[in-house]
Amino acid sequence: MTAMAPTRTATDLSFLLDHTSFVLRTRMAAALAEIGLTARMHCVLVHALEQERTQIQLAELGDMDKTTMVVTVDALEKAGYAERRPSSTDRRARIIAVTPAGAEVARRSQEIVDGVHREALGSIPEEEREVLVRALNRLATGHLGTPAEGGRRPRERAK
Repeated sequence: MTAMAPTRTATDLSFLLDHTSFVLRTRMAAALAEIGLTARMHCVLVHALEQERTQIQLAELGDMDKTTMVVTVDALEKAGYAERRPSSTDRRARIIAVTPAGAEVARRSQEIVDGVHREALGSIPEEEREVLVRALNRLATGHLGTPAEGGRRPRERAK
């Protein structure tokens, strides 16, 4: 005899957030690939342009482990978009400096990122967009702003 599945009593928020996040990431990856960048490369370039930041600081901002960050910066250096330089404030630290070519590709990649976000939000009726963004911001900074104790992001579990 087969047991009956329990009756769902709430919306499957996990599925909705996971699925839409996955699809958004795949669309973002495809769009950025057209100019030879990954989302991580875009993230490093944009945050490195904001202010002088070390590789460790950029890794934290981009939620990358050290190995992924090294590979990402190596790719940016190979493409001529960034370089490692001594910090102006700490002789022991090295910062990631964006080259002029990197600044231009960061400008283009930000246009792409903004376009992917606009397209996603554009698929929702205008009167619902602001409500969705406000609600997601409220979740991200409120109830779902901090992981449960011992909770780690998926990449942290694999270490």
